[in-house]
Parts: sequence; C-alpha cells; structure tokens
Amino acid sequence: MRLIGVRALGLVLAGNLLAGGLLFGAAEAAEIKVMNSGGFAAPYKALVPEFEQATHNHLDVAWGPSMGTTHDAIPVRLARGEQADVLIMVAAALDDLVKQGKVVPASRVEIARSYIGMAVKAGAPKPDISTVDGLKRALLAAKSIAYSDSASGVYLSTEGFKRLGIADEIAGKSRMIPATPVGEIVARGEAELGFQQISELMPVAGIELVGPLPPEVQKVTLYAAGISVNAKEPAAAKAFIAYLTSPGVAPTVKRFGLDPITAKP
Repeated sequence: MRLIGVRALGLVLAGNLLAGGLLFGAAEAAEIKVMNSGGFAAPYKALVPEFEQATHNHLDVAWGPSMGTTHDAIPVRLARGEQADVLIMVAAALDDLVKQGKVVPASRVEIARSYIGMAVKAGAPKPDISTVDGLKRALLAAKSIAYSDSASGVYLSTEGFKRLGIADEIAGKSRMIPATPVGEIVARGEAELGFQQISELMPVAGIELVGPLPPEVQKVTLYAAGISVNAKEPAAAKAFIAYLTSPGVAPTVKRFGLDPITAKP
C-alpha cells in the first residue's frame, strides 16, 4: 500500500491547499478511488485538477445516487464488492454505511449544505415560487412534475408535497426519476417542472433554474465524505477530504449552489 505523508517528499499543495494550510507529500503517486453522488458532482469536477496537479495523485470516480436500488447507487456498488477509498454522498446515507461497518466512523466529515430547487425548460415561463402559495399554484397548474430518486425527491414525495396540502391533487402527474438527472428530463420536455438539488440542476443545459423552495418547505441536505473500511489508499483519501474542506476551495463549492462547510483550524 502506498501511504501519503507530510514528510515523504514535503510537497506543499499550491493555491487552495496552501491557503488552507494543508501540506501533503507522496512517496509514490496514489490512485484514489472515489464514489460520488450527483449533488457534489459540479464542484468535484472543478476542484479535482488542482488537487491532482499539486499532489500528483489521480482520482478515479464512479458516479451514483446516495440511496436507492439502481445499479449505480453507491450502497449497491459497495454491496456487490466495488472498491472505494473516498465516499462523497448525502450525510444520512453515509451514516447508514458507517452503521453497517462500511465506512471508518472517525473519517466522516461534513463538506456542504445543499438546497432543493425547481427548474423549467429554457425559455418557458418561470412561476414565482418565492412563497408557499406561489409554489402551490405552480404545482397545481403544471401538467407534469419530476423529482429525483435521491434525498430531495424522497423528501418531496414523502413529506414536502404533504406539507403543502396538495399531495393527492398532484400525485397523478408526478413521478420519481431513477438515476437520470431531473434537469435532463425537463430539458427534453418530458416534465414541465423538475425538482432536485440546486447543485445538480445548475450544470444541466437546456433548463433554467427558477429558484429554491421557500424556506417554510425547504429541506437542507448535508453532504459528507468518508473513508471506506476497504480503502487501499487511506492516507491519500484523508488528504483529499481535508482538501475538500479547506478554506480556499469554499468559493468554488459556493459557485455551484452549495453552502460550503470549512474545517476548523
């Protein structure tokens, strides 16, 4: 096993890592296996090149929902024996994996808060959903509604729509989308309104973000990272998680609709 240590070569990560006071070195470049859910995909893609350049490590990512039973869902991947060093996913789902003995408990770190948003096809009218009444009117008027099979969609289908008092009225025109980004369904015109984490909607072409749900019915989702008990590169994994919570990366995380959680010095 190749171990990453401060004293190995004494490398100092440039830019964001230097700003965060993080020092990492490498005896030999590590191949870090990452499983990542869609909610943290956009900032991950933006941050990886800097980390790889500074450490000479390589991150190999497998994408999948934090929960559910689809083929690519992170719990399903682990259950069939896929190897991972770092897991990035909804905190509650990561906690379940900790309880199952699949994640090192002390490695769990919260990295960002995420908010649910609504999108329409590009060029379509944008309803005002800044208030609960406005959101209810938009849902009742819509011909079709789509939501994800991960944290945001589970919340809406089991709690959010009920809190609005319109669950029965919209049940026949609402559907959960397994695995596929909801924004893509909206962009293809297969749903008039789409709901998912804002960070997952923002990168999708062909849609426009209407805005977040009003505070009264908003559901904040925590994203967390942890190290698999079967990690082949645990020290490199720890370094990468520390990088994700370093102060210098916070502006990038925020740019993609997430509220970054920075580690305390």
